[in-house]
Amino acid sequence: MKREKFGSRLGFILVSAGCAIGIGNVWKFPYMCGEFGGAAFILIYLLFLLIMGIPVLVCEFAVGRGSRRSVAAAFEKLEPSGTGWHQMKWIGIIGSYLLMMFYTTVGGWMFYYCFKSIRGDFVGASPEEVTGAFGDMMGNAPVMVFWTVLICVIGFVVCAFGLKGGIERVTKVMMTALLAIMVVLAVHSIFLQGAGEGIRFYLVPDFGKMMEVGIGNVIFGAMSQAFFTLSIGIGAMLIFGSYMDRERSLTGEAVTITALDTFVALMAGFIIIPACFAFGIEPGAGPSLIFITIPNIFARMPGGRLWGALFFLFLTFAAFSTIVAVFENLISFNMDMLGWTRKKSVWVCAVVIIIFSMPCVLGFNLLSGIQLLGEGSTIMDLEDFIVSNNLLPLGSLGYVLFCTKKNGWGWENFLTEVNTGNGIKFPSFVRPYVAYGIPLIIVLIYLKGYYDKFCGMGTAMLTGWMVVAMILLGFVLLCSFRYNKEKTDIEVK
Repeated sequence: MKREKFGSRLGFILVSAGCAIGIGNVWKFPYMCGEFGGAAFILIYLLFLLIMGIPVLVCEFAVGRGSRRSVAAAFEKLEPSGTGWHQMKWIGIIGSYLLMMFYTTVGGWMFYYCFKSIRGDFVGASPEEVTGAFGDMMGNAPVMVFWTVLICVIGFVVCAFGLKGGIERVTKVMMTALLAIMVVLAVHSIFLQGAGEGIRFYLVPDFGKMMEVGIGNVIFGAMSQAFFTLSIGIGAMLIFGSYMDRERSLTGEAVTITALDTFVALMAGFIIIPACFAFGIEPGAGPSLIFITIPNIFARMPGGRLWGALFFLFLTFAAFSTIVAVFENLISFNMDMLGWTRKKSVWVCAVVIIIFSMPCVLGFNLLSGIQLLGEGSTIMDLEDFIVSNNLLPLGSLGYVLFCTKKNGWGWENFLTEVNTGNGIKFPSFVRPYVAYGIPLIIVLIYLKGYYDKFCGMGTAMLTGWMVVAMILLGFVLLCSFRYNKEKTDIEVK
């Protein structure tokens, strides 16, 4: 089966950026910025994007373009005979399905809130009514199911038209609209009365505030956000590398996509933080910032119905761009592994994802008693923990090791693929850092994530979960060291 290709470089950049740009940019980044001291946090975040995010993204793109396969078959295509790298595909396959099991629910929330904002539900609403609206949505199973299924159906319909006719065409329009809406909202927020203090907080580094929070906490927060913002580790970016031609070097494209992703995150801060200061609201309010704090701002703002509708339309586009990108990854698994047609794969994946999304949807109402990560946790928390704290970092570790180890794809093959085409070249002298420094950073992020998650649950619970973490880490390392015994014996002789 002939491999599809993007119709243009712009299409590749916007679709790949659309995958990277998601809820983490417009939800998590602004409240982390508020929590960790504003501009000082941003500077450290940008540094880690440069020294860690871009190199890992380049590795994932390289495996995709070098293999012309999805993660389901990429390692088999590139690995030396007799090695165990192909087992890494399960991180990508399981991770992509798990991500869509809860991300579709969040996308449905955004879609529903966009509808509510257009309808004017928050106009003149009291803070108690805005807070109650979010709780009412979570407890209403039919509403949650409807909006989750709707965004799934729309996403798979787009994918059914193929790469150029569906995904690339729709994403170009959607991303252009997203960027335009962001600029309009940011300009409006900046000129709100009282927004000046928020702008200073956002743009002028306050290292004293950083010291209050704790330098170590700020650095780790920035490092973690830089790592997770690009959606690297489960093959969601690899698939678009497999559709890319060889006219441009991969480093230049990764820099462009990272810059676009960062622009969206920074603009989201310009929308939210000055508005918070203008209305006397704490910008470090946490995850509730989007669904409770922000609607309260729009409820008190002149023309709030229009601005609220635009804001949640922007959020819907950000979520939907990631959903469509990962749906394409799921569809490609069946096409590469089983030889299915796109049409058959779309139908099967649509049914599977809708069914698999239901535990998360019902976890806030009918199945709310299931709290596997402790009191007050939900099924979504468990799914997010498995993906964000496990599969993303472990998958990224696998890509870096595969591209640098001699028994993997190897540094020379990696460099040849990355530097083919016009544009920025990946420097060969950074091999020690990529081969040893980045894996060390990833392992630290991975283990620290476990510690932070379970340190408050007692020594026994923490020890048990850290053992789980080490077993999963051992799986990746085993893939990177394992040789077929028969092949090894022949080489010894």
